[in-house]
Amino acid sequence: MKEITIQNSLETLVGFPVREKGSPEVQDNSFGEILKTSLSEVNKLQKDADRAIQELAAGNEKDIHQTMIALEKAAISFQLMMQVRNKIIAAYQEVIRMQV
Repeated sequence: MKEITIQNSLETLVGFPVREKGSPEVQDNSFGEILKTSLSEVNKLQKDADRAIQELAAGNEKDIHQTMIALEKAAISFQLMMQVRNKIIAAYQEVIRMQV
């Protein structure tokens, strides 16, 4: 049985390995590239959820469970993205308030 950890979940969400403390860096990506990758993954999940809803409404898909799973994946990834955005904005505002 595979052990579920936060790191495994993050790797699945963002699409690339998350670096542990003390381990060599896996990829040399800039912060902007990581954000772009994460946003495109959230966008992909949103589109997948929309497609699943359309297929269910059209009668092409009979399994409502898969549709609900796609919706929840999209909702959770969007909530995570919004929390990361809020943290980035808070950090930016803190830097702006610093006196030099």
